[in-house]
Amino acid sequence: MNSPKNLVLSSYGGRGDIEPAVVVGRELLRRGHDVLIAVPPNLVGFAEAAGLPAVGYGLDSGPILELQREYFTCYSRTPWKLREISRMARETEQFAAECWAEMTRTLHRVSARADVLLTGLIFEQPAANVAEAHDIPLAVLQYFPCRPHGQLLPFLPAPLSRLLMAGNDWAAWRGTRRAEDAQRREIGLAPARASAPRRIADRGSLQIQAYDVLCFPGLETEWDTWNRQHPPKRPFVGALAMASPTEADDDVAGWIADGTPPIFFGFGSVPLGSPADTITMIAEACRQLGHRAVIGAGGTDFGALPQFDHVKVVGQVNYATIFPLCRAVVHHGGSGTLAACLRAGVPQLVLWTLPDQPFFAAQLKRLKVGAGRRFSTTTPRTLVADLRRILAPDYLQRARELAARMTTPAQSAAAAADHVEDFAKLASTL
Repeated sequence: MNSPKNLVLSSYGGRGDIEPAVVVGRELLRRGHDVLIAVPPNLVGFAEAAGLPAVGYGLDSGPILELQREYFTCYSRTPWKLREISRMARETEQFAAECWAEMTRTLHRVSARADVLLTGLIFEQPAANVAEAHDIPLAVLQYFPCRPHGQLLPFLPAPLSRLLMAGNDWAAWRGTRRAEDAQRREIGLAPARASAPRRIADRGSLQIQAYDVLCFPGLETEWDTWNRQHPPKRPFVGALAMASPTEADDDVAGWIADGTPPIFFGFGSVPLGSPADTITMIAEACRQLGHRAVIGAGGTDFGALPQFDHVKVVGQVNYATIFPLCRAVVHHGGSGTLAACLRAGVPQLVLWTLPDQPFFAAQLKRLKVGAGRRFSTTTPRTLVADLRRILAPDYLQRARELAARMTTPAQSAAAAADHVEDFAKLASTL
């Protein structure tokens, strides 16, 4: 048994973004450690319901997630609306600056006596700065391979892939450098001389890869030098998911059992801009294909909309229970939903809205277990064609074969907690 540690976790974003940190925090708490998690104010209740002591940090995440969806939809569909795009970019920048400042102050206060500070990927910079200021070890949860690597796109040479990703890190740092240096001065640090990813690596931080490595062929070999260290610096643990039962599970499972397996549609916590058009498109596509549909409402209000006998709209469900009962899953491309589909052994279609999500769609195509396209360009015709493609028997067969090789949620949670404990133990001896 490891001696109890004082562990502070921080994670920002929507429910799916903070769930991995909640999973790790809950496992560490179960093992007897003192755990506090900082999450957006609107998700404090979610963390507390999972059994974790929680504090709000930053600003409510709902408005910025909606603004991001609007920005990238406008950018991709109507790029000539420069004034509108510029306005949303300014609002995003202002939100990020205010959020970053409040995060830094809160984390600096609550982590003063921490043995380890563990952060999610979104807004990792404030956590990295606070860990540096307090001279405490930093661990980062990464939900996809976000550090430079050679597996970004199949047609890119590996050196070019690494160069492009490193260049993106540098550009992101230069774009926020003034705001970051202001926050660093506030907590007694000198201006940064490199990007946050570079500084995180240089401090010997633990970077937990919270996804299944089999989804990214070649990556384990490429990062072998990081993981031959003791403790490993980029360990692969699998996707971190709560897989908790919900009140709706029995009702949804009963509806599914009354007919043929449906296609599940879910679009995450970011509200859709046109729910009426979306539900009508889904209903018509499924009618043409002879399938039923379950729509997970997520952050979208599907009330007072057209009703269809072959379509059931539900609230939050346990993906681990419902997905295996479905014929296929259509979703927004979040890493947690993607992993749940892979574990369930069902084909999937990603209709993405945010810039990181096409990356996951590309991996599904690479593995031949799914397909993807931008949500804003999806039409009834393209939806029928995409669904017909992934409903082919060979997609289902490959999805089932891949599912047999995936980690389980329990295995992933235990592995992540093991690495945090080993990291904290080693740090305490230095």
